[in-house]
Parts: sequence; C-alpha cells; structure tokens
Amino acid sequence: MDIEIKTNAVYADLLDDETPRQIVFGGSSSGKSVFLAQRAILDVLTKKRNYLIVRNVAKTIRQSVFNEMCKIINDMDINNYFTINKTDMVITAKNGYQILSCGLDDAQKLKSITPTKGVLSDIWIEEATEIDYNSYKELTKRLRGNSDFTGNKRITFSFNPIMKSSWIYKEFFDKWDDDKTQYKDNDTLILKTTYKDNKFLTEDDIAAMENEKDEYYYNVYTLGNWGVLGSVIFKNWKVEDCSEVRKYADNYKNGCDFGFASDPATIVRTHYDKKHKRIYILDEFYQCGLTNDRLAKEIKDMINYEYITCDSAEPKSIQELKDLGISALPAKKGKDSIMFGIQWLQQQEIIIDIGCQNAKNEFQQYKWKEDNNGNVIPVPIDKHNHILDALRYCYGDEARERVGAVTVRI
Repeated sequence: MDIEIKTNAVYADLLDDETPRQIVFGGSSSGKSVFLAQRAILDVLTKKRNYLIVRNVAKTIRQSVFNEMCKIINDMDINNYFTINKTDMVITAKNGYQILSCGLDDAQKLKSITPTKGVLSDIWIEEATEIDYNSYKELTKRLRGNSDFTGNKRITFSFNPIMKSSWIYKEFFDKWDDDKTQYKDNDTLILKTTYKDNKFLTEDDIAAMENEKDEYYYNVYTLGNWGVLGSVIFKNWKVEDCSEVRKYADNYKNGCDFGFASDPATIVRTHYDKKHKRIYILDEFYQCGLTNDRLAKEIKDMINYEYITCDSAEPKSIQELKDLGISALPAKKGKDSIMFGIQWLQQQEIIIDIGCQNAKNEFQQYKWKEDNNGNVIPVPIDKHNHILDALRYCYGDEARERVGAVTVRI
C-alpha cells in the first residue's frame, strides 16, 4: 500500500522511531499535532498498532485531535480504508486496528476502553501540560503486561511549554540542553519545534508569530521555550469536582463572548454563592467557526431559557440570538469596565469544575503587561481571556455595585 503524506521534514525520523517515551513540544503553529495525527493514522493502517489518544477533558478531544484526524483521512483520500464512529470518537482501519479517544475526566470509560483487535501499543497525550503526574502514572499502566505485540510500546506527549513549574519539566528535562532542539537516549526522545519548522504556514501566519509583543507569549508560543508566569492576574482560584454543587445550585449567572474565525465563541455557566463571595464555574463551551444559529443551539442546550449576558459590542448577534429564542442581554460597559470586572473577580473565591479545562487554561495564562524592565503594568494583555470575558459579562451588575477608583492586585 503506497500512501503519500505531506509533512514537515523535522518530523520525518519520528515516523519509524520506537523510543518508548516521546516528547514533542515547542511553539504554536509548528505542525506537531498534525504530524502526530498523521503518524497515528499510518500506524494503525500499516503497522498494526492501536492508539489511545487522551486529553484532560474528553470534549476538548472532539474539537481538536479527533476532528483533525477525520480531516487528514479525507485530505489523504483514504476514507475507504477507515470506519469513523463520531459518537464514540473511534477510528477503525479495515485491518481491525483502532484509534480510540478518551478524556481523563471519564475514569470509568478510561478503565474499560480497549481495542477490538490486539493490544494498546501507543498512548498519545495531547496538551500534556493539562494533566497531572498521577494521571500520567495511571496511563502508563495501560501499556504494561505481556502481549503478542512485537514492537515497542510508546507514550507520546505533545504540548506548548507554558510553565517551567510543570511536572513534565521536572520529570523529563534534567538532561535537556536549551541550546539544542533534540535529545535522545534509550528511553526518551525529546523534539522541540517552532513555526520555522512548518513549511505550510502562510506569510500572514508567520507575521503573526514574529510580531508578538509580549515577552512571555513570544518566548513560549513563538520560540517554544519553557515559560515563567510571574504576572498572572488571578491567583484566587482552584479546581474541584463540583458535582455536589450542581445538586443545590440556584443562583445561575451565564455569560457569552462572541467569536468566529480564530477567536472562539464561549459560553460560561456559573453559580454564585453571594454570602461567601464564591463563584462556581460549572460548565463551559468554547469553539471557533460557529454561526449564531449554531451558537444559539449550544446556549439552549446549556442554559435552556435562562438569561445570558453577552458582549454588547455585537448588537446584531444579540438580536439574532433573541430571534432564535435565547434570552440574551447586552453587557453594560463603560469607562474602566474591564478593570472594574477584574478587580471584583479578584475579591471572590473562584472554583472551576474539573471538566472546564478552557477556563483553567485561561486562569493560568491571563496576565498583566510588563514594561521593558520587566515591571508589571496594570493593563491586561488581550489574550487567553474569552472565558474570562464571558465571566465578566455575567457578573457586571455585581461588579458595578462598587464604585469609585479602580484598584487592582498586581
């Protein structure tokens, strides 16, 4: 069987590499996730390998890796070699070998998931910095045990290196040299790539990467270096299982931030315990490319006929949502409304449900600007704030109860 794939030269050696632990990390737009998806498709079809692909939260797989693999199969014109179960996110090759997908938030499914033919040979952890060390150790157990599989079993990590405090850095990068782009021994292969390794980018894509002004984002997302986040805006949050809260939650507040192409449309559903100044982020929605009729369906599924406060900068979108049966309200904005909202949210205790991975990501990375000397400036960088903007909208009335000068914690 001859199958031609279009991939970047930097990844070519990984097509046949069987190092047991493989870490592919670096900047945005480097093509690493596309390559690993291509490799998984080829491996199940030609090498009789079975894959389990995981992220910390199951629903984020469908919007990322799973959709990417379906697109690749279509672009390579090999649809007739595969059966795709979109409901269960299972891709089965004609030879019976499979690519399975699961989130670490679905523990029961993860324990029972198994290929229909042969054994698991590969686990790919996409956005690996999202998961914790204990989850990684549990995953490694899935590759243990005797089997008739003759090749090496592998576990592959892919991620942007957002924080040097990550357990991944502490566990695997003790021999890493920042001046090099690859390390390899008998157990571990580490490959660092950036946008410069991706020959498929447009000139606009390249310009967007190279023109990044913030030092942290330039280092992490453009250069692919491990980041140190010192000026994050919110430190008053934690992640918990909010299953019990859902049983009594009654003070719902919902927010929506519009987006379409590169910016996602986001919906956030929260419960506010006003007495204890505690916000529970219970559900989120986060997706690019949605027209307002599709967004309305997602809103209705999440909040039914409750009110939702939306970005008032898009009155046409708000009216379209109303026409589609959504109780949409415009957020009230004014001078310093962003800073008022941030300052008020800083005074609350914020609990993020374990299933709201995008909210967690934004709270980790939303930060203040810094001057050329590294001094913090009380101006938020307009990145990683789509969920956070939706959160500000739905608590705008609460924040406006406090008037006067804006004082923020930096």
